[in-house]
Amino acid sequence: MPAKVVVVGSLNMDLVTRAERLPRAGETLVGQSFATVSGGKGANQAVAAARLGAQVSMVGCVGDDAYGEQLRSALLAEQIDCQAVTTVSGSSGVALIVVDDSSQNAIVIVAGGNGQLTPEVVSGFDQVLQAADVIICQLEVPLPTVGHVLKRGRALGKTVILNPAPASGPLPADWYASIDYLIPNESEAAALSGLPVDSLASAEAAAGHLVAAGAGKVIITLGPQGSLFADGTRFEHFPAPKVKAVDTTAAGDTFVGGFAAALAAGKNEAEAIRFGQVAAALSVTRPGAQPSIPTLSDVQAFSPA
Repeated sequence: MPAKVVVVGSLNMDLVTRAERLPRAGETLVGQSFATVSGGKGANQAVAAARLGAQVSMVGCVGDDAYGEQLRSALLAEQIDCQAVTTVSGSSGVALIVVDDSSQNAIVIVAGGNGQLTPEVVSGFDQVLQAADVIICQLEVPLPTVGHVLKRGRALGKTVILNPAPASGPLPADWYASIDYLIPNESEAAALSGLPVDSLASAEAAAGHLVAAGAGKVIITLGPQGSLFADGTRFEHFPAPKVKAVDTTAAGDTFVGGFAAALAAGKNEAEAIRFGQVAAALSVTRPGAQPSIPTLSDVQAFSPA
């Protein structure tokens, strides 16, 4: 059986419209298109890990609405175990997204069911965490729940990954000791460390700060510049594969899911980082979030330009 990755996090229905430009306050514009797309950082990472070779379970909450059924069905279609996806009263999480002709966007997120993923709900599915090899969390569900999962994962001896997105400030100090791999992007690393991250040297400073705070290892994703690994004794820069980007949506989620799947399959850190980077590079050559996430065979067939 493939190694087991458990993702505890968000499921959102993305309601995406395109318009020539973003509307001003009080203005009504005529849109060019509309689509509903399954998303949420947790679900995206679960789909990425599943397509990239892992056996995956999802822990989360959806509402008792039509979107909740669609979100669950999208995961089941990827052979993801949904026994711990709980249906709660009310709406599912949604993201209202307007994208203009220059690919700038404005987004409003409503937590919906994601806000009802409490520590008590997660505790009811503790056997799912017990069966994990790797546990992944993000920050689109209540912070007490994230803290509970990190500490429970550490107590169970699992490999614990935190993708601190979205991050607006430092993490709770008592979280760090439970994190094996902290994987922020540049803006998240800056928010967590209080340091600017706009170059490889500044990324090293931020990563060093986060390791000193107690994180086991830090991987800062740097978009087309690749990623930076730090473990307290060394820094290593991994350049990104060269591709022509079409849409960067879900590239970070694809990296996290791919890294986790590779790590769970027994690859070493460097191999897992490179695997995640190839998966993320392929994702940016395709439009959309979950539709852009590649499969294991896609990654195995990848040949850099």
